[in-house]
Amino acid sequence: MVELTDEEIISKVQEGDAHAFGFIVERYEGKMMRYARKFLANGQDAQDIVQDAFLKAYENIQSFDRSKRFSPWLYRIAHNEFVSAIRKKKRGPMMLFNADTFFPQLVSKDRTDSAFEEKELRIALNTSLNELNVKYREPLILYYMEELSYKEIADVLQIPISTVGIRIKRGKGMLKKIYQKKGYDI
Repeated sequence: MVELTDEEIISKVQEGDAHAFGFIVERYEGKMMRYARKFLANGQDAQDIVQDAFLKAYENIQSFDRSKRFSPWLYRIAHNEFVSAIRKKKRGPMMLFNADTFFPQLVSKDRTDSAFEEKELRIALNTSLNELNVKYREPLILYYMEELSYKEIADVLQIPISTVGIRIKRGKGMLKKIYQKKGYDI
């Protein structure tokens, strides 16, 4: 089954091969955990919510349209689970991000204290991301951290592709302003 596409495996699951879903879990568990950790601080919470997302995907597998790609459908289910978890806790802190992903010119390699500065920048970036509205934060995470295409992000968030681009651009601008307000030069 390793050589089969996601959609081919899902076809088997839809036809009654429950064991085949295990291959999907193996394929996506690491990605879903990474995605969850971007939204949730507690690793155990992330694990539980990812497990819930897989259960929901399995329970609703018959509703999956085989003519479409599976990964955006799964990310959408996970997205809904993560947003629900955040709402339940009112605000879920995010794990630290690599500052170079958003602002590659921030960390100077010339300075002797660059390791300290990089850690400081990551903390500031993490805090700044938490200050962004979820509608801007999530497309940034999906694009830069999960490396989804605009089309896949549009499918996950159920918004037009053009809106994805606008939210990423605006989110980066807002992030830059928040970051500068905190005294970091970018």
